[in-house]
Parts: sequence; structure tokens; C-alpha cells
Amino acid sequence: MQKLLEILNNLHSDVDWLSETALIDDGVLDSFDIIALVGELNDNFGVFVELEHLEPENFNSVSAMVELLKSLGAEI
Repeated sequence: MQKLLEILNNLHSDVDWLSETALIDDGVLDSFDIIALVGELNDNFGVFVELEHLEPENFNSVSAMVELLKSLGAEI
């Protein structure tokens, strides 16, 4: 999970990633952030986040992102 937090901190260093539970719904992450994030997840975790995975519930919290990565076969 440390690598995921590093990636997220590179996007927005001022966010308390572990306490936020509505990153998309509250506008903390916008569409440009998601595009950058997906690229980083693909590169760093050896997964391929497909269009079908781009649902707000998969990116609203760190725990949701961890579950998405695990479901795609990443070792977190």
C-alpha cells in the first residue's frame, strides 16, 4: 500500500488519503487525476485498469483502490 500512497501523494500532497472516503464524489480527484492515476497503477503494479473499472466506487478511497488492484492480480 505504501507505493499506492506515494503515487497518490504525487498527485496531491495535501490530501489525507487514508481518511478520505469520497475522493471522486467530493471532487478531490478529477478526471485528469484519474487518467494519471490509472497510468501509474498500470506501470507500478503490472495491471491493466480497463474502462469497465473506471467507476467512482473503485476510486473513492484508498481501500477501494487496493481492492481494485487486488482484483486485477496486483500484489499490494
